[in-house]
Amino acid sequence: MGTVEKIRCGWSAKDKLYQDYHDQEWGTPNHDDQHLFEMLCLEGAQAGLSWYTVLTKRENYRKAFDKWDVKKIIKYDEKKVEQLMQNEGIIRNRLKINSVITNAKAFLAVQKEFGSFDKYIWSFVNHKPIINHYKHLSGVPAKTAISDAMSKDLLKRGFKFVGSTICYAYMQAVGMVDDHTEDCWKKRKS
Repeated sequence: MGTVEKIRCGWSAKDKLYQDYHDQEWGTPNHDDQHLFEMLCLEGAQAGLSWYTVLTKRENYRKAFDKWDVKKIIKYDEKKVEQLMQNEGIIRNRLKINSVITNAKAFLAVQKEFGSFDKYIWSFVNHKPIINHYKHLSGVPAKTAISDAMSKDLLKRGFKFVGSTICYAYMQAVGMVDDHTEDCWKKRKS
């Protein structure tokens, strides 16, 4: 008998990198502050580009940004920004690089106010994942009223590259929203 291939969301068919990301992360609830920061920054880096482009550079980002250690990132100066601008392993966009530093500062302020970024960000979905039931990818929205509210609040707190579409992709990435299609093996049933 041959092995049966898992049915996955159609977007993940590109290659093993996408399949692994789909199978191990996308739509899986995550509550680790460092990971939540990483994903917020990577989603911001994606603006105007494909997620695949960012995903292929993810390990380079981790090295370039001190494994997403916000306490180190807030100390980055212009010399460090120039160094990052020369790093071919990341997306060399000054606004996006500077947004990581700005977001690290805002992130620490949120942690101080709420005890953790996790408590803050998950409050937008009442601390439990929203499980949607789409048969096809074409039914999945680019943004929602919740991502609009999240974007507005993040912007008010000083975050950059956090528009509503980026926020919705972020919600999907960290499992605040489960948009796996109904035929996908990872789809939660409740």
